[in-house]
Parts: sequence; C-alpha cells; structure tokens
Amino acid sequence: MPSISLANTNNSSDSKKEKKMKKKVALETQEIDPLMVANKNEKKKEKEKRKRKAAEFDDDDEERSETSSELCEPVNLKKKSKKDKEEEGEEEEEEVKAEDPNAVTRFTISEPLREALKKRGIEALFPIQARTFEDVLNGCDLVGRARTGQGKTLAFVLPILESLVNGPTKASRKTGYGRPPSVLVLLPTRELATQVFDDFRVYGGAMGLNSCCVYGGASYQPQEFALKRGVDVVVGTPGRIKDHIEKGNIDLSLLKFRVLDEADEMLRMGFVEDVELILGKVKDVSKVQTLLFSATLPSWVKQISSKFLKPAKKTIDLVGNEKMKASTNVRHIVLPCSTSAIPQVIPDIIQCYASGGRTIIFTEKRESANELSGLLPGARALHGEIQQSQREVTLSGFRSGKFLTLVATNVAARGLDINDVQLIIQCEPPNDVEAYIHRSGRTGRAGNSGVAVMLYDPRRSNISKIQRESGVKFEHITAPKAEDIAKAAGVEAAQTITQVSDSVIPAFKSAAEDLLNTSGLSAVELLAKAIAKATGYTEIKSRSLLTSMENHVTLLLESGKPIFSPSFAFSVLRRILPEDKVESVTGHEPYN
Repeated sequence: MPSISLANTNNSSDSKKEKKMKKKVALETQEIDPLMVANKNEKKKEKEKRKRKAAEFDDDDEERSETSSELCEPVNLKKKSKKDKEEEGEEEEEEVKAEDPNAVTRFTISEPLREALKKRGIEALFPIQARTFEDVLNGCDLVGRARTGQGKTLAFVLPILESLVNGPTKASRKTGYGRPPSVLVLLPTRELATQVFDDFRVYGGAMGLNSCCVYGGASYQPQEFALKRGVDVVVGTPGRIKDHIEKGNIDLSLLKFRVLDEADEMLRMGFVEDVELILGKVKDVSKVQTLLFSATLPSWVKQISSKFLKPAKKTIDLVGNEKMKASTNVRHIVLPCSTSAIPQVIPDIIQCYASGGRTIIFTEKRESANELSGLLPGARALHGEIQQSQREVTLSGFRSGKFLTLVATNVAARGLDINDVQLIIQCEPPNDVEAYIHRSGRTGRAGNSGVAVMLYDPRRSNISKIQRESGVKFEHITAPKAEDIAKAAGVEAAQTITQVSDSVIPAFKSAAEDLLNTSGLSAVELLAKAIAKATGYTEIKSRSLLTSMENHVTLLLESGKPIFSPSFAFSVLRRILPEDKVESVTGHEPYN
C-alpha cells in the first residue's frame, strides 16, 4: 500500500454521630422480683446496687453491649436491642435516601406510584424528570430537552398520572364506560409507541388508569374496541391516530394533556402535516396542557412550540449550547473499514467490545440488515418491511436475552430503552448528525456506560462533520488485532473450561498425559492451543490497517517530496517490487 492514515459516598457521619449517649438507667419501677427482694430495705439496696452498676457502665468502654447482664435480664434486653438496631438501621437508610435531592420521596408522588417505581428499581428521578415534575404537575406547558437515554419518557408519564388521579385535572377527568381520553401521546415509531405505552400501562395501572396503544401495521378492530370502551391515555403514531380521529373513534373534546415525544424525529420521518392536523383538532386549547420532549431542537420543533404551546410555557434544556450533544457515558470510536470487509470485522468488534452484553448493528439499507443478520450467529434483523407482529417478537427476544445481536435500520434508533446494550456498531456514517446522536444513544443509558463504533471507508467518508456538530471527540482505532481477539475470546473460554465438572477428569486424564509426553510442548502451550480450538481461532490472520481486510498488509510509502497522485506512488513501487506484487495493491490513502 503506498500510504496510509494511521490514526489511531460515604459520609464520615456514618458514625451516626455516635455521641456517647450515656445510658442512665433509672430503674424506678414499682415491679418487684419476689425471688430477689424480700422487703423494702432490700429493694432500696438493690436499686442502689443497680445504680452503681449503671454508673460504672457509663464510664466503661463505649463499645460495651447494652445487653449487659449487670443492668437487667439479658434475654429481654437483647431482643429489644436487636429491634432497636433494626429500626435505627431503617431510619438511617431513609435518611441517606432523603439526602438525594432527586429521591422519589421528595416529590408529590403517591404511594401506589412509588411502589410501582420501586418494583422497577427506581428510587430517584433523573435530572430531566426532577426538573420538569413540578412544572407539569402545576399545569405549565413545557418544552423539555435532554440527551438521549436520560429518561425523558418518565418526565411526562409520572406528573401526568399524578395530575389525573390526585392533582389539578382530577375533578374534570371523566370516568366510566365510553369515556374520551384525557391524554394523547404522539410518537414517531411503532416500537417507541409500544415502549411508552408499557410505561403508562404499568404506572397508570397502579393508579387505576387505563391506556391503549394505536399504530399502523396492526388491526383496526382491537384498537377501535378499546377506544369505544373508554380509555384514559392514548399512545400512538401520527398516521394511525389521525385515521382514528377521522373515523370518530378518538374524541379530543375533553383532552387534558397532549404530548409530543421525540418531536425532532417526527420532522425527519415526514409527519409534519399529520402532527399539525392532530394538534389543531383541539378546539379549546386553554383547557389542554401541551408537552414537547426532544433530544434536539431543529427549526420545525421550535415552530411547533410557538404555534401550539401557550406563551407562558416553560423550557427545561439540559443540553443548551454545550458542544457535546451525544451521550457522555459512551466511548465513541471510529474504525476504517471497506464495505467488503464489514462481515469479517464485525464479529471481532463484538468479541472485543460487547463484554457479553447486547449489540445493536445499524445499517442504512434493509437488504444489508437481512444479509448481515444471516452471517452473524444468532442475530436477528429489524426493519420496516418486517411484519409488526414479528418485529414485536424480535424485540421481546432481544430484551429477554434469547439472542444478543440485533441488526436494524434506523427504525430502532429512537427511544428504544433496552437494558444492557453494551455495544453499538454503525456500518457507515449516517447522513445527518442527529441520526448519529440517537443511534449511539442506544447504549450508555440510565447512567450505564457503553461503546459506539462507527465504521467508515477512508476513501469516501468524511466524519469531520459529525465530530464537529455532535461535539464528539472520536477515538481512532484500527480493526481488532489477533492478540486482542484471542485475549477476549480466551477469557470467555477459560471461564467455560473451569465450569466443566471435575467428574470428567479421570476419563480424559490418560489422553492428556500422553499428549503432554509426546507433543514436545509444555502444559501451558498445550492449554493455549486447547483454548484457541475452543474459541474457533485456530489461525491468526493478518489484517489491513487501511481497509480492515483479512490477509492484506498495509505499507507506508514515504517520499522526500510531495506525492500528488497515486500514479507516482505506483511508479515508485514498480522500481522496487515485481509487477505481480504491484498489481496486488488494492487501495491507497494519502497520509500527511
């Protein structure tokens, strides 16, 4: 190759402020132990004796147990002491939680909703949730902006539910059969709609509220039946909600809340007209609270905000003018790779960076998603041409861990909140910066860390725009080297080997001893070969630094003067290499 770009809390107050708390035991009880006290004088002597013992206890070491037999009956006091300690521990735990300014207990959240949150392991709100809660509960129109993966969904779900059941909109909310919805939530994709619906179903169900989800690609009849029976919350995509409104299945006359989630994606997917039509169906906007949440704020989103939100609206922006728009919990990596080398490189990237967690691979075309998912063991494809029922089965399997690799088009890039997505791979740079932000944001969610790897062809791709506009500082690396792959695979294999039952050792011990005696290799060398065989890495292949293609080598050609064209480099190579070697050179890249 003529040239190459080688870029590559604890408080000390946990002491419980242990004041000595000198236990002055005043045994001024009227109870008399008939076995120990025979008369009044003996009682006085016993009291004085016990007081003297108590005084001695005060001056003794702080760590002496309260269950000292010198003070009272040990069995009873021991029980009381244990109970006191348990109560004291609970009080301390509550005190520690209360110290978190975003603890659930600090907000106007009713007990059923707190319990539902606790079951899902949520004991404190994320910043966007905490900052918007009181404003939404108090009836303000609001624009909320936070980086992807920071919990924007619950930022509107929680205060809306509290308002409907215990807050300002409780009195005017209709109940009973055939009631019109009080809440309408618009989302850009079916997958995101079902996810937000699940939150309303779980948390709203705990509050006695009913929700339904409507989207295209599913049968109308079950949706119509649910709407006519009466629901409190309708969640759905713009196209299907528009259809139900025109069919008379959705009545917005008593609507209390309308929510646009992932508003910037509505614009990108062409829902502008549908969204404006739906929002315009509300006749008395003074009685409706409008909430808009987004990770980015393009011009159309700002126009929607000005047109449909009240002038006194609140804006909570946790991104602002910060240069870094993408998730800060993600390691952002770029890796040079030709299109033909992608199927070879991706398994190695997963091996080295997935850490046993889930991986989402993004492709630009549906055909690429189908092809790549067929090449990767256990992978599944997700895109718009797959039937909705099958897409739901696929997402359910990915969430539950039945398979760990999902190959998707942009349909999965927005809003999906799936636990333990450790690695994101983008097969090529997306067309716009927002797409990169949201794709990489499928990992590093809810305070976790993750890795986002973007492949690019150095001869065609320009990643500088994404880096400049997203604020990401990319880490330039080459494709995983043989030793990196072997190390990552070896760790997994070693764990598998140690888990094999010891009962198999006698059966294989003789063969192992014969191999050790006849192979001429040490035990460590033989074990290394066994691990390599177990992982499938029985041959170490070289890989091009420039294109990541296997069995290719990158050469760096340096010259004392500028090289203005590849033809000059090839002419130099022909002077020093045989013609067949020169013809085998398949790519070139300027290096400054």
